[in-house]
Amino acid sequence: MTAELAAGPGWRRRTSAGAARDLLPPVVAFFGAIVVWEVVVRALNLKQFILPSPLAIAAAWGENLPELLAAAAYTLGEIVAGLAIGATAGIIVGAAAARFSAIRGSLLPFAIVANSVPIIAFAPIFNNWFGTDNQFSKAMIAAVLVFFPVMINTLRGLLNVDPSALELLRSYAAPERTVFRSLRVPNSLPFIFTALRVATTLATIGAIVSEYFAAPPSSNVCDRRPRIGTADLRPTRRPEP
Repeated sequence: MTAELAAGPGWRRRTSAGAARDLLPPVVAFFGAIVVWEVVVRALNLKQFILPSPLAIAAAWGENLPELLAAAAYTLGEIVAGLAIGATAGIIVGAAAARFSAIRGSLLPFAIVANSVPIIAFAPIFNNWFGTDNQFSKAMIAAVLVFFPVMINTLRGLLNVDPSALELLRSYAAPERTVFRSLRVPNSLPFIFTALRVATTLATIGAIVSEYFAAPPSSNVCDRRPRIGTADLRPTRRPEP
């Protein structure tokens, strides 16, 4: 007991020293890359729109911090809403497809085809449905990207159960509701959480890309380009002289 107590502080010091040694190389590499970046920009006299220097980025960050925080909060709301909508719909549809083979056979081909459609094809559709200045349209684009991996992983987790465990429950004449609750749902949880980890990245990508196509100017400080809507692309009658 006394030896363990005596070894305790030394072991903590060795652990702290090991953690510091493990942390030192990436920290040095990070700040070294920043210094090299700054030196390269100044030595080559690169234009700011090609490659801004770290000091210029830091100055712009401090100057526009309130607007950047407001824009980040706006985009974060779209990410969270899209993740919640897409994940909820994916879990519900995946559970229904696992329970009913008719839904599974008719839905999976469409899910595979829709999952291969690029995001830039969804952005104009949802912007026209819900409006370019509506935050819900961007959340729905993120939800579409989230829906398919969550639905497919939920379906896989509910169906790929241990055959011996399934046979054991059926030998006890367990109803399908009990099999679903006691075996299929616990087995699907690792699949669902893996899909949610991937879906978080997809929701972020979907929200950012959707704002690139159409975002309210007051919510996106980085987008100063004039936006063109579908109404601007319609042919108009030339004024008579």
